[in-house]
Amino acid sequence: MSHLDYSAFQIINHLAVSDRFLNPLMIFLAEKAQYLFFIAIIFYWFYPKANNRKMIVEAVLSACIALTLNGVIGHFYYRARPFVAHHVNWLIPHARNASFPSDHATAAFVIATAIWIWIKRDGWIWLILAAGIALSRVWTGVHYPLDVTAGMLIGVSVAFGVHYLFIHFERMKEFRARIIGVYESVEGTILKKTNMLRKR
Repeated sequence: MSHLDYSAFQIINHLAVSDRFLNPLMIFLAEKAQYLFFIAIIFYWFYPKANNRKMIVEAVLSACIALTLNGVIGHFYYRARPFVAHHVNWLIPHARNASFPSDHATAAFVIATAIWIWIKRDGWIWLILAAGIALSRVWTGVHYPLDVTAGMLIGVSVAFGVHYLFIHFERMKEFRARIIGVYESVEGTILKKTNMLRKR
């Protein structure tokens, strides 16, 4: 498995030389595209649609669980990054921390999957972006294919697992409703005070 993983890495990472015209896109995906998911969370939270806030609560909770799981795995199983263990086409700076599993792939796929569960049309777009991020992390030399594949599997599995819990357990639904209710109460108070100040 390790040999196949490294062979696949070499093929993808060599594209940084053979198809170098795509390097700027891959560097953007590897370093900056994750922020598009943060923008998505904010957008869907404030976009006035009935189920969007339920979706975002699930997405954020799923991301927290998935990334915590990654941290536990990385603590007990250390795998050196490709640029540490081999001569690679290394396009972006990165700390020499654990390579497995990929936090970027996990975060991207867990949020994309949470969106897909609720809004299929939008979800496909986010899943494609997540796949681009996963590919870019190998292309730029900071992860092996198995790292991002594991991140994808963790992200997708946790998103579906959390959604299952919200569907089947009333306490989870109450927890979600309480979070949304507290925010909307605070939001309503702020808007009321703002309107009062405007009328003065």
